[in-house]
Amino acid sequence: MKFDAALTPADISLLPRRDLTQTTCVVFDVLRATSSMITALGNGAAEIFPVKTIEEALALREKMPDALLGGERHGERIEGFDLGNNPFEYAALAGKRIISTTTNGTIALRACERAGRVLVGALLNLAALRNELARSLPTEVLLVCAGTFETFALEDAIAAGLLAAEFPDAELTDAAVAAVATARSFATPLDGLLAARNGRALVAKGWRDQIEWCARASRFGVIGAMDGGIIRSL
Repeated sequence: MKFDAALTPADISLLPRRDLTQTTCVVFDVLRATSSMITALGNGAAEIFPVKTIEEALALREKMPDALLGGERHGERIEGFDLGNNPFEYAALAGKRIISTTTNGTIALRACERAGRVLVGALLNLAALRNELARSLPTEVLLVCAGTFETFALEDAIAAGLLAAEFPDAELTDAAVAAVATARSFATPLDGLLAARNGRALVAKGWRDQIEWCARASRFGVIGAMDGGIIRSL
């Protein structure tokens, strides 16, 4: 098994041009898009439809009027949407369908849509991801770190590095080695998330509880897999 990492949005922008047909992509947007998705799926949400733009989300809602609109721009709920990007909003949506658009996370997911497999990654489902990769033994694993706007996001690299570190016999590219080293530089995932730019911004808004939730490693045994642009629990 070989691990590589896309550590920035610039890396992610190149993914649609790559041949990923033999690759399992694991997409991380820890603060907070993929953590919210795993919270939703872990509590029984039926399907999540990640889209790139607000316009796409609204058009899809026209076709699925029962679906909930969720997402953010600049960290805040989009005007007129049912949900923002607070993972606690996603804890009581059993049986619901959710259309989601976020600044980075949903773009990263859709950039991987031609991959052999696309899995939704978070600290919240870290052990489940490890177990699934150990079971399926893909030849290539690409750890996709969604980032913040156009920049690297520390929290995503921490989660990606913790996952890669679970496979000490795997081959790692330099980018994957960097993610592992980043993860190991913090005593706990929470320490890393609080040090991150996004973590500091959330604390400034009074949302430390959301960071603490997103830092709870392996809280859920669920994995979200995206197929045909739709995320469902495995």
